[in-house]
Amino acid sequence: MTPKAKPPLNFWQIWNMCFGFFGIQVGWGLQNANVSRIFQSLGAAIDEIPILWIAAPLTGLLIQPIVGYFSDHTWNRLGRRRPFFLAGAILASMALFLMPNSTFLWMAAVMLWVMDASINITMEPFRAFVGDMLPDKQRTRGFAMQSFFIGTGAVIASAMPWMMTNWFGISNVAEAGSIPDSVRFSFYIGGGTYFISVLWTVISTREYSPEELSAFDKERTESLQIDTAITSDRSPSQFFKTGGIWLVSGLILTAFIIGLDLAKELYVLGLGFTAFGLLQFLAAMFKKKHMSEHGFLEVMEDLFAMPKAMKQLAVVQFFSWFALFAMWIYSTGAVTAYHYGTTDTSTALYNQGADWVGVLFASYNGFAALTAFAIPVVARRFGKKIAHTINLWLGGIGLISFLFIKDPTLLWIPMIGVGIAWASILSMPYAILSGSLPANKMGVFMGIFNFFIAIPQLVAASILGLLVKFLFDGEAIFALVLGGISLFIAGLTTLLVDDPTEK
Repeated sequence: MTPKAKPPLNFWQIWNMCFGFFGIQVGWGLQNANVSRIFQSLGAAIDEIPILWIAAPLTGLLIQPIVGYFSDHTWNRLGRRRPFFLAGAILASMALFLMPNSTFLWMAAVMLWVMDASINITMEPFRAFVGDMLPDKQRTRGFAMQSFFIGTGAVIASAMPWMMTNWFGISNVAEAGSIPDSVRFSFYIGGGTYFISVLWTVISTREYSPEELSAFDKERTESLQIDTAITSDRSPSQFFKTGGIWLVSGLILTAFIIGLDLAKELYVLGLGFTAFGLLQFLAAMFKKKHMSEHGFLEVMEDLFAMPKAMKQLAVVQFFSWFALFAMWIYSTGAVTAYHYGTTDTSTALYNQGADWVGVLFASYNGFAALTAFAIPVVARRFGKKIAHTINLWLGGIGLISFLFIKDPTLLWIPMIGVGIAWASILSMPYAILSGSLPANKMGVFMGIFNFFIAIPQLVAASILGLLVKFLFDGEAIFALVLGGISLFIAGLTTLLVDDPTEK
């Protein structure tokens, strides 16, 4: 007999269900800390790096809602979310083995697409998994546990090339056009770790059936008086109207870019507007013909029927992830040029600086892991919104500090603030959001929520290169300052979010 309320889980049950995130972050951490280095080693110019990184947000934009929808509608011997954990782990592990063997820039760019797509297949159901398995009062703790594993995995991943060189004597220098062995072996270890840790969660955790989740959700919404009956009454004409606006805007923007011979990165924005308009036309046709069985129409309707809190959190996520993307793609270029005084990727000094960036990335993830379990405590004391605002502002101070701290050995200090912000970004928005979502749509809405992680990264990929080249005169350090300002804006917008579970 199914209990009325979702039972709380003990510490080790939450540990097991989140442990797969350790491997995911080892893979993602290796990607974030080393892909810019790989691109530069294979000949990419500093202002070309953002457009090469476009694979990461674009694959997330496309894949996560699809995976979320299908995981909502899956139930087999492995369960609801776990089949996607396992499939994504197999693909991502293979991609991690292949990525450091790229011999050409285009090959590395393609492998980034494959690797990021695979990581997204694994990652998206893990977010919904916490909403499935934990009652409201434990969800902040569940997402904080994910933040702990993300931080721990990223510490190891980010520092791994440095450890390969300093602990095992593996070379961190390669000929022009080649990738150092320290990076290559790090990716091999990461591929194995990814698969084993996700497999642990698959084996050690039992999922609730769709019937059990439905019973839990009914009791929850009645007891908390939360309206989670999310439906869309959007008509075909409404889809056609808004689709036409997006399509025309995209075509005008693209023509403007072509006519003025502007940078190719801006095509991402023009084509993105156009594509979203065409998708709405397609949704209108399906709606008119009552064709909803394949899921596309349901995802499009859910996009326009997002709960109020989700719309407000979208703004917070935009500025948060714009800042993170700026840090990930420009930290190597900023630190090697501003703090080490070199842009020559073949020199020992450049690679020393690039290795130190890996250590800095490890440090902010380490601070994230250390503070992850304090976040639920602060949230209970001051509320989720105030706690998240403070954390984001600490991250903003950290990024801006890079401009004023000239000694690279002291750059770990601002990483304390960045780590606190990172732990909060990985937990608090999801803890707030999950309280507004019905159990039967947890996956698809978590996938749609990823739009507001992917879109700011696409915007960053479109404009950061231009800003660095023309506004900042090629000085990547100012991209980090811009990221810090963006975190301050994200903090302010957090205060406007309506959290139904805190009323």
